[in-house]
Amino acid sequence: MSATPQTLPQILGELRVDIDRIDANIHQLLIERSAIIDRLIAVKEKQGGGSAFRPGREAEMMRRLAERHKGLLPLDTIEGIWRIIISTFTYVQSNYSVHADVAGAEPAMRDSARFHFGYTVPYMQHQSPLEVINAVAAASGDLGMIRIHGDASRGAWWTALSAPTAPKIIARLPFVERPDHPAGTPVYVIARPLAEAAAREIVLYSLKVERWRDEIRTALKSLTGEVIVQAAQGVGLSLLISVPGSVDLQTLDQTLRKLDLGDLQILEAGSHAPRFNFGSREKA
Repeated sequence: MSATPQTLPQILGELRVDIDRIDANIHQLLIERSAIIDRLIAVKEKQGGGSAFRPGREAEMMRRLAERHKGLLPLDTIEGIWRIIISTFTYVQSNYSVHADVAGAEPAMRDSARFHFGYTVPYMQHQSPLEVINAVAAASGDLGMIRIHGDASRGAWWTALSAPTAPKIIARLPFVERPDHPAGTPVYVIARPLAEAAAREIVLYSLKVERWRDEIRTALKSLTGEVIVQAAQGVGLSLLISVPGSVDLQTLDQTLRKLDLGDLQILEAGSHAPRFNFGSREKA
């Protein structure tokens, strides 16, 4: 039976009661989640601690969220809500700040930081990638954000990630890539080495060569890898490259040494979970 003017207020009242019930349930579930986090903190303390960051788990959570989402509520909103929940509960476990390289891209980096980490986590601005890396290295558990692509004037910043104890790339944002993402600027997240918590599906290396060869791209492509960015370094060239985690360092080294690149140095700069393109529903 269609609603009449007399019954419409009653129907609207009942719908609002349902909304209030759902809102209360959501709040209660968040309270329950916080209680579990409290227990998690206690367990970690008994076991000697551990990283609060789980970038691989976060990436998988966001993929599942995008794949199961339906209805009129935009995915942007759902992803933003979950990012705030995840980052805030991580902050509760271990307070941290986010340091961002904003030179030439302040609005985009601010949008990315707030979308992915919310407003509870302190946000610190810097004017170069190296400033971000140094800030993360000097902190006990902070994160850094560096734009993936940029002009060569930014220098070969990734070389500062190659020492064993130096900060490393731990994630690539956004976790769910799609057209018109509200915070779609490609960003690497760096942190002090995470050891057992690192996602290893994609591994990044700082590659120093004496001579450039176009065959470098072809050789990496044969390994399902790529050149991310490059810059002059001294008398040679430094590149940030990526390959699947299944490609070991020995195989990478042997493949590149066939290209007559002169002096060659390959050092790990970090790793991250595989990219997920929601527009095509394909993992790359």
